Amino acid sequence: MAASLRELRSRRRSVASTQKITRAMELIAASRIIKAQGQARAAAPYANELTKAVSEVASSTDIDHPLTTEVENPRRAAMLVITSDRGQAGAYTANAVKTAEGLRQHLLEEDKEIDLYLTGRKGKAYYDFRNREIAQSWTGFSEAPSYEEAYAIAVQLLDTFSRETEEGGVDEIHVVFTRFVSMINQRPEAFRLLPLEVVEDDAEGTEQGGEYRPLFTFEPDAETVLDELLPLYVASRIHYCLLQAAASELASRQRAMKAATDNAEEIIQQLTREANQARQAGITQEITEIVGGASALAESGSE
Repeated sequence: MAASLRELRSRRRSVASTQKITRAMELIAASRIIKAQGQARAAAPYANELTKAVSEVASSTDIDHPLTTEVENPRRAAMLVITSDRGQAGAYTANAVKTAEGLRQHLLEEDKEIDLYLTGRKGKAYYDFRNREIAQSWTGFSEAPSYEEAYAIAVQLLDTFSRETEEGGVDEIHVVFTRFVSMINQRPEAFRLLPLEVVEDDAEGTEQGGEYRPLFTFEPDAETVLDELLPLYVASRIHYCLLQAAASELASRQRAMKAATDNAEEIIQQLTREANQARQAGITQEITEIVGGASALAESGSE
């Protein structure tokens, strides 16, 4: 019984040590979420206005730009999947990969070849384990992505998109990321980044949703403006997706670590009860043995 009591106490100490770690990770993730949310909110207006500007240039002119022109029969697509560098984030990476696999299946059904681009060590490990070919991967910044890192990804994707498919280029670029909705809701999403989908209007300067669209004059010309804006547009959209994914990862990790901390507390309480029961049983057995021994001595003395 004493050995069992020592084992229970050892297990309780081990779980308590684990609880301290999960509690610390929970607090670290919670402290970083605020900054990640702020960065994602700060990047949203720039990304939205840049998207409007690119759409305005493309829809207001008759430019046949490669980044806005859809190929009649696309044969090859690039897929950028944003995952995490570290674990302990619940189902964050699993949900992103599940969405990516759904998109991959859809593209395969359309008879398209797929070039896979990844961010995050967890996603890379998933596809490496399954011997999937990876065109390129980036790691080390999933919790705090910078614009420079997003721009580097954009340059690589644009270079691939600008080449002919016979030369290893692609006709489409798709992005899979996790949108931060709230602290308890992070939603994986997939969308087509390029070619840019432009919604053209029939009239210029007409009222749109209660507001009047402005009339633009492009200098030096619309094609030059579009050449300058589109790389910035792609980089800003990727940066925004990375920031959304970072906030989602931290929120998922904070929630997962809180659940782990609560589970550890329940296990500690259960082990404490079992240890108390084992200790009480040991004491009861010792008292019984003492009383039995005293009775035996008393009986032997009376004889």
